[in-house]
Amino acid sequence: MMEFRRKLLKGGTSLALLAPLLGTGLLAPTRVLAADWKRDAFSARNASDAMKLAGITSPIESRDIVINAPEIAENGAKVELEITSNLANTRRLLVFADKNPMPLCADLDFSGAALPYAKVQLKMAETMRVRAIAKTADGKSHVAYREIKVTLGGCGG
Repeated sequence: MMEFRRKLLKGGTSLALLAPLLGTGLLAPTRVLAADWKRDAFSARNASDAMKLAGITSPIESRDIVINAPEIAENGAKVELEITSNLANTRRLLVFADKNPMPLCADLDFSGAALPYAKVQLKMAETMRVRAIAKTADGKSHVAYREIKVTLGGCGG
């Protein structure tokens, strides 16, 4: 009996505190403040479509984007990449694995003072080219490529 009384008092107190907020509309269940998810870009089946849907048009090749990744990945289930952009005012980094069933692997946004650096783990079934695209505040897109060989069981082939 005491346990039921405790639950009732606890629930009643919570309801009493939330009731004014419900009345003012501050806790409206229909209001969602989360960011829109880029479903179309992430579900595209080839890299060119994914780039178009992500808003990337004709990126310029740049040496200012550094992709640190192994040349040969012994385990394609976990390929680790480190991407750094040395371009001024980089606001967005995107990672594409060209031969993956869904090529867009990551889409990261940065604020003005943030260092454009990301450490990403990809799953790759075969040897393929990975591209990192940096989008700057002025709307320009820059790209860097890296070929990663995936071996089965570390055979080196």
